[in-house]
Amino acid sequence: MSRIHFIGGEKGGVGKSVLSRLLAQYHIDRQLPFRVFDSDRSHGAMLRFYAEFSDPVVLDAFDSADRLMETAVAEPGNIIVDLAAQTAVPLFDWIDDNDLPGLAADEGVGLSFWHVMDDGADSIELLSTLLGRIDPHSALIVVRNQGRGSDFSAFERSAARAAARERGARIIDLPALHAPTMGRVDHHNASFWAAANNRDALGLMDRQRVRVWLRRAYQQLDGIAAELLATPVAPTTEPETAKGTESDSDPANIGC
Repeated sequence: MSRIHFIGGEKGGVGKSVLSRLLAQYHIDRQLPFRVFDSDRSHGAMLRFYAEFSDPVVLDAFDSADRLMETAVAEPGNIIVDLAAQTAVPLFDWIDDNDLPGLAADEGVGLSFWHVMDDGADSIELLSTLLGRIDPHSALIVVRNQGRGSDFSAFERSAARAAARERGARIIDLPALHAPTMGRVDHHNASFWAAANNRDALGLMDRQRVRVWLRRAYQQLDGIAAELLATPVAPTTEPETAKGTESDSDPANIGC
């Protein structure tokens, strides 16, 4: 069985690519089959940090977007689609024109939409818009990115949150990683495995902060993995990144 995961939020800067990178590392550490498609034509983060597992996709070209479904059918596992900002229109043109939910049901492919949000009002409005677009049988995961906001009280009180919960959405938190540490991870073009383990990439305390962040983030993902990830495995106590291995031959050691 396969499942396509659309990692969105529509606006720029809410952490869509950080979540996509986290999901890629989670799949590596949990030994789950996956493939990534990067829709950002200007600075594709997945092609930069997880190139071995990633391919570009152009959502407003149907021949390119078609590969998402074709890959899901041909290669059982999770298909992670890192959506660039303002790609909802071409994405839903492709989904609607091809009745993707109907085809996915016929082929046994699940669909999940991840809405990554900061604590701004526009993220709440964009969630309301997404709720009106996605098929009722598709899964919805709302991700409160603590690295892009600390006060989600407006979201907690909103009609969008109530509507999301009514349709069975899962709401999780993406913990914040110390901003200078994340900056150094990006500067070194490091995968999260390399950031946590490679001594040539980051210093001792930066590596420790990445390990702690991964552990906390993985706890959030473990809570929904059995329900929302294709072919899940039983979680380990800690992510592989937290075990302190220094081997540069690790398959997750990309871009170190």
